[in-house]
Amino acid sequence: MSRDAVDRAPDSAGDLPRLDRCLVMGVLNVTPDSFSDGGQYTTTGSAVAHGLALWAEGADYVDVGGESTRPGAERVEATDELARVLPVVRELVATGVAVSIDTTRAAVAEAAVGAGAVLVNDVSGGLADPAMAAVVADVGVPWVLNHSRGPSREMYAAAVYEDVVREVAAELLMRVDDAVEAGVDPARLVLDPGLGFAKHGRQNWTVLARLGELLSLGFPVLLGASRKRFLADALVRGVDRSATERDAATLATTVLAARAGVWGVRVHEVAASADAVRVVAEACVAEPAQAGPASS
Repeated sequence: MSRDAVDRAPDSAGDLPRLDRCLVMGVLNVTPDSFSDGGQYTTTGSAVAHGLALWAEGADYVDVGGESTRPGAERVEATDELARVLPVVRELVATGVAVSIDTTRAAVAEAAVGAGAVLVNDVSGGLADPAMAAVVADVGVPWVLNHSRGPSREMYAAAVYEDVVREVAAELLMRVDDAVEAGVDPARLVLDPGLGFAKHGRQNWTVLARLGELLSLGFPVLLGASRKRFLADALVRGVDRSATERDAATLATTVLAARAGVWGVRVHEVAASADAVRVVAEACVAEPAQAGPASS
């Protein structure tokens, strides 16, 4: 058994793993309209098969979502979201997969945790559903608070900042305060700067360049750059590159994030990132300490 075989995320609720490497969260969209893979995994069978593949490739969590948050996306009914995700969560959990639930609805989070999910990933940072904080406090699982400003169809109108990193940090700390006031254990909170959420292209690059400032807040940080449109700005052929052609660029952000010390990355293509975070960890262990001043 390899040294890494036993360091995967826990399959019991309540624990937030802190490994000696960056974790990898694999994206599983059970939706018809997500920006990258919408429509590919709309049946329970296809979704479960893909989730198992992500787990086999090295995902520490498989993040199951039933509502698209792409720019301009309309909301789906809660009953539809539940019907999409719950059978998938149950089947993946039954095989030993650590499942996170990607939702902004308290009722969906509660049902998914009841079905065995061990983490709630909320792209609204708790703003979309006032009941979410109380539910998370009650079920006692880790909660990812993502930075955004309003629902998908409106967020870009609010993408105005004087200093995007300082304002994102301040707004995330406000979400932390609200969560803790509602009874959520701060040791179970993870912050996500929300790349692509209420941020235009250069603003995302600024966040990436200044990850250290977000890490200095003292909370684990999850980074979700995978396949996002702003990555195409840096690529040969630029915006002509489709979402699935941005996996190499995503891998570069994984390396940057792991080197910076983030807690985890959320990606569509798991295998390369799972390898990369382990390589970064090995390189960091092997990195010699800086020599001190020469003695006289």
